[in-house]
Amino acid sequence: VYRNAPKNIFHSWVEINFENQWYELEAFILDKTYIKKLQERNPECRGAFCGYGVAVKDFRNLSIEFDRNNTYIQSEGINQDFGVYDCPDELLKEHHQEISAFKAFAYRHIGRHLMNRNV
Repeated sequence: VYRNAPKNIFHSWVEINFENQWYELEAFILDKTYIKKLQERNPECRGAFCGYGVAVKDFRNLSIEFDRNNTYIQSEGINQDFGVYDCPDELLKEHHQEISAFKAFAYRHIGRHLMNRNV
């Protein structure tokens, strides 16, 4: 499934204004239990990791807890920023995942089920 995925995958994150400071919160996507299990299944990984919804430089020292900092879980996969949108519908009107109808159908009915079973 991964080999047939588009080169660029559409992904979003949340930005909040807290105490007059903007923060990017991208790590809300995966919870601590999931990440802990993923680290347990990959004990040999001490540096960069890409897979299972994670793309980071340092797999053992993730910045996922908000403590007045930006949080990321897929930072190494971000290659373009479309800006800030007040509403997801506005974002999706302008930008969408570029994928053929055949691949979209195959992903929706086969690929995502295979990936979820694997996870």
